[in-house]
Amino acid sequence: MASGNEWKRRRDSVGGGPTREARFEIVGKALAEARIRNRLVEEGGFACPIIIEGNKDVIALRKLGFSGPIEKFNRGWGRSRLVAYLFESYGCNNSVDGGPALILLMDWDRTGGRIQNEMSIRLRAMDVVIDENTRMELVRAMKPEGKTVESLAPFARELRRMMQVHDPVEWDGEE
Repeated sequence: MASGNEWKRRRDSVGGGPTREARFEIVGKALAEARIRNRLVEEGGFACPIIIEGNKDVIALRKLGFSGPIEKFNRGWGRSRLVAYLFESYGCNNSVDGGPALILLMDWDRTGGRIQNEMSIRLRAMDVVIDENTRMELVRAMKPEGKTVESLAPFARELRRMMQVHDPVEWDGEE
């Protein structure tokens, strides 16, 4: 993931905030790393599920080439039941590499922030290791373009090109 120093270096090099291209490069790297972790084991990944808010978020991630498990927060269950399901289904750590068991990727608007915080607290209380790095990179870089996971969909083609630098999977150009 891009560090705070990388952000500072890019900001200083252009005399203000990073350009859209620089921001998309950082987002592309973060999304590529998440896509590798999400990819099924037989496809060379770690089958790490991504937890998102709803159906449109699933569609956006699929357009970005995510092929592994994606779990929805909004499924009509109470939060306690969802946390118990995630714990029972995925455990505390990823069974393939021992890393985080889940990637928590709620929207970066006010509601998404509240959900992210509450789910993070509940999951960590059960010793579930979660990855919030992808969301933090999106929070920093994508606010001008949108505040939701689904707002990534219109930029899928451009972001996938950036992602290919760090995760060179074949892509036929379809969305």
